[in-house]
Amino acid sequence: MQDEQIYTLALTRIPGLGLMGACSLMRTLGSASAIFQNRKELKELVPEVSNKLVKALDCPEAFKRAEQELQFAEKNQIQCITLNDPAYPSRLRECEDAPLALFYRGNASLNALRIVSMVGTRHATAYGEEVCQSFVSDLANLCPDVLIVSGLAYGIDIQAHKAALQHGFSTIGVLAHGLDRIYPAAHRKTAVSMMDQGGLLTEFMSGTNPDRQNFVKRNRIVAGMSDATIVIESAAKGGALITAELAESYHRDCFAFPGRTTDIYSKGCNELIRNNRASLILSAEDFVDAMGWNMAPNQARKTVQRELFPELNEEEKKIICLLEPHPEGIQINLLVVEANIPINQMSALLFELEMKGVVRALAGGLYKLI
Repeated sequence: MQDEQIYTLALTRIPGLGLMGACSLMRTLGSASAIFQNRKELKELVPEVSNKLVKALDCPEAFKRAEQELQFAEKNQIQCITLNDPAYPSRLRECEDAPLALFYRGNASLNALRIVSMVGTRHATAYGEEVCQSFVSDLANLCPDVLIVSGLAYGIDIQAHKAALQHGFSTIGVLAHGLDRIYPAAHRKTAVSMMDQGGLLTEFMSGTNPDRQNFVKRNRIVAGMSDATIVIESAAKGGALITAELAESYHRDCFAFPGRTTDIYSKGCNELIRNNRASLILSAEDFVDAMGWNMAPNQARKTVQRELFPELNEEEKKIICLLEPHPEGIQINLLVVEANIPINQMSALLFELEMKGVVRALAGGLYKLI
């Protein structure tokens, strides 16, 4: 495993190789180690690869930096999680721009059954803080097993983390810098508490400064690792709206709390709702109902009677094979990863299997064989 970690980290340091190109190579050859081990034959395996890239892959400095980072991680109890690692957030892995590696310090599973991101303006008003607090408080009574994700920034982010800690939720802070620092420093106390009740997550190596562009990059992790994104407050422009846009592009649910039309920091939420880019919610109960998380397994939707001999195509048979080892059900996100089928297509296939009486949909995006 450590070899794959070194190869993956080295791949992120290759001059001239961007994230999308690296992801494409990874998906073609299956691993970072395979890319480097087959460097001399890379043109034959992937004809579109340039000679310049093949030459760039011979980069001792990249491996030296990767080894240094792994040493730092081991010394500071930080996990290095590569794209093919079972601990990698499976929902995020579905996204075409998923980071090749993540650095994580914490105790919460990044593949929790239910994950929601809460985002908003850095200039939270008293209204926004109250909405955040009451939402998390009510959610604790309705659905206490949710993992809450945000960005540890000023405003709504830190309010979400603090409320989560207060009400017993695990909470993950996605950072725009390496794990050798906490930014902003004022949130260090909360961050330390989160490492015992959630964790801190980043794609950036130690020594990386919290530069402006890094905050935009980290937003895709916030959106991509979650089932849904909730925007509490936002001006007409801002990072929270970028996160909402990313969630939509990843085919995740997006919700927003409305505010007065005259309030600057409600304008973004109101516009998301007006333009049908986010569903309006007024409470945690609205959110739980919309996600279907209020249903116990025995309350799951009634399915049609199972056909005695349903006709199944190859993809449907593949899904059934994946469901068989999981009598209690498996989440759709995990099915997408295991079957390597896009989420939109997977949803359609599962619907067909429901109509044939082969599978049953449960709460929280779970599916099981009947």
